[in-house]
Amino acid sequence: MLVPTTLQLQANPFVRGAKVRLVEDIPGYPAGSSGKIAVANGFTWTRYWVRFDDGRAVGHIDHHSLVGQRDYDEFLAARQREEVEAARAAEEAATAAVEAPDAADAPAVGAGGQVQVNGVTIPQRLLDMSAAARQRLGA
Repeated sequence: MLVPTTLQLQANPFVRGAKVRLVEDIPGYPAGSSGKIAVANGFTWTRYWVRFDDGRAVGHIDHHSLVGQRDYDEFLAARQREEVEAARAAEEAATAAVEAPDAADAPAVGAGGQVQVNGVTIPQRLLDMSAAARQRLGA
C-alpha cells in the first residue's frame, strides 16, 4: 500500500466550501481547528479566507497551513513519519561524515579520468586544458 506524503495530501488547491483543518497554529486558532473555505485567491501564492466553526473568518491563510478535513489524521501520521525519517537521515549523514571525513573534501575520480567535484563531473579534456594553461602561465 502506497502511503501518501504531506506534500501529496496538500497538493490540490481547495475550492470554495471545502472543509479544512489547520495543520499549524495561526493567531487566534490552534492547529486542528476546522472551518470552511470562504474565498480562494492567488496565482503564485495560494491563500484562503477560512470561516471557522465559531463563525469568524480569517484571511491570508497559506495553502500549506491547511489540509482537507478527511485527510487530517493521515496528514499528522505522514508528518510524524517524515520527521522520524529526516532525523534518521541526519543521523546517518553525521555518522558517515565522522567515518570518512576526507571523502567529502577530496574530488572523486571516475571512469576515464574524469573528476567529480560537489556532484558535478568535470570532463578530462577540461582538466587537461586547465593543466596546460597553468603550465604555460608558470603557475
